[in-house]
Amino acid sequence: MSLPFPDPSIPAPSRSAVLLGYLDYFRSRLASKLESLPAGELRASRVPSGWTPLELLRHVVQAELRWLEWRFEGREIADPWAEDRDGRWHVAPGETLGDLLAAMRAQAARTAAIAGAHDLADLGQPSDRWDGGGPATLERVLLHMIQEYARHLGQLDIVSELAGGEVGE
Repeated sequence: MSLPFPDPSIPAPSRSAVLLGYLDYFRSRLASKLESLPAGELRASRVPSGWTPLELLRHVVQAELRWLEWRFEGREIADPWAEDRDGRWHVAPGETLGDLLAAMRAQAARTAAIAGAHDLADLGQPSDRWDGGGPATLERVLLHMIQEYARHLGQLDIVSELAGGEVGE
């Protein structure tokens, strides 16, 4: 079951809470759509680019780890691009929807802890991990993650409709 949309008219204790609320909402919608798919559709592609719903989930979880922990906090991550194999998203044969949803929830908790330990104006750790730019603020990183989840949720919505799963917001 997904969370209700974070209605702008409902007061929030902080800007961080607003941003994390949107991230939580989009994560919950992604989980709900994936859970509604027939099991055979999770590893099947319905799009010309070839990605599967499980690969999309692994990608957003890995992207969140990469942006918050590897770039912003400057942590060492063994393989920050672990979802990428030969220029395509990849999910190992043994990885299940349950495994990947648990990883998404664990990453969400780490993201919330990072947001709770920093001001939105704090800059990420300087490094070459920013693809040639300077470090971004936590606020920009969280906004980027909202965009990442929302964009991929829209893509999954089309795939879910084609596969007979849940559609709409």
